[in-house]
Amino acid sequence: MAITARHTATLALAHALSAAERGLPVFPLSPTKLPALRSPHRGEPEPVLCRGECGRPGHGVHDATTDPTGVRSLFAAAPWATGYGIACGRPPHHLIGIDLDVTSGRTGPMGQRTGPTGPTGPTGPTSATAPASNRLPTWEPPLGSSFDSPPDSVAALQQLALQHLFTLPETVVILTPSGGRHIWLTGPPDVVVPNSAGRLAPGIDVRGAGGYLVGPGSVTARGAYRPAPSTADLAPAPCPRALLRLLTTPVSPPRSQHRRHGSGTDREQPARGHGLVQFVRAAHSGQRNTRLFWAACRAYEHGFGETLTESLVDAAVHTGLTEQEARATIASAARLTAGP
Repeated sequence: MAITARHTATLALAHALSAAERGLPVFPLSPTKLPALRSPHRGEPEPVLCRGECGRPGHGVHDATTDPTGVRSLFAAAPWATGYGIACGRPPHHLIGIDLDVTSGRTGPMGQRTGPTGPTGPTGPTSATAPASNRLPTWEPPLGSSFDSPPDSVAALQQLALQHLFTLPETVVILTPSGGRHIWLTGPPDVVVPNSAGRLAPGIDVRGAGGYLVGPGSVTARGAYRPAPSTADLAPAPCPRALLRLLTTPVSPPRSQHRRHGSGTDREQPARGHGLVQFVRAAHSGQRNTRLFWAACRAYEHGFGETLTESLVDAAVHTGLTEQEARATIASAARLTAGP
């Protein structure tokens, strides 16, 4: 068992070094897909707004580096790491990750069939006659699963492409252990793409500035991440302009922010936060921390994070997190959205 663990850790470091050599900032991950190194500020009585300025490792995505010596040092401090994260939004690639989750496998968001004969690419059927640049790699169900058709998130992305007239270029696609996929794109250096969960459509998460993707070759509690065979030798392609506009368009602020008087204000903010709470409650194993973090970020960005904290904690505990874990995650979201 120990030999297997050491072998997995050695492979994780090798994959991370290879990614760093290609200009992708990396840091070690645990089998839970969370940063392997704990915060050096844990246990301190007051929240510490530190993103690595203290010089110590343990700041998650802010530890990410392309320096081989730095990568080796991080993994030496976390010998239990079985994978690595790739920081998004950082030069030179300014990586953007489109995460297509596996949520269902029958009908798409517009009622269209997504079975073996239905649409599986973002711009049309994945038939032998479709141009390669217009197709995503064929969806593959996770081993041992009961899925016999692609997830609704694929159909949702297809619908967005049709509505907004964009085509996904040939680019890196990473297959996840659950049967989902991560689509890698690059963004302009002067554009900040925010992280989001379910904002574009149900089952589609976005990894942008401050977020990270699990790197190919990583091994998690659910299995390994691997590149889709047809994209293994590709480089991340530029994000289509129409899609980039969707990713960067600000979310309309709550109506209550435009109302300075009246009893409607207190009623509208909980209504606004209800969707975030339900989003957290619907998380399954492997999504719980991620969903809670992004829901808390959204709440704080719109000015009602503190108001929604207890509801988010209750929702997170419902999914299986401990109250301490939930509060720590929400506190991290509060620190991140507080700005520099």
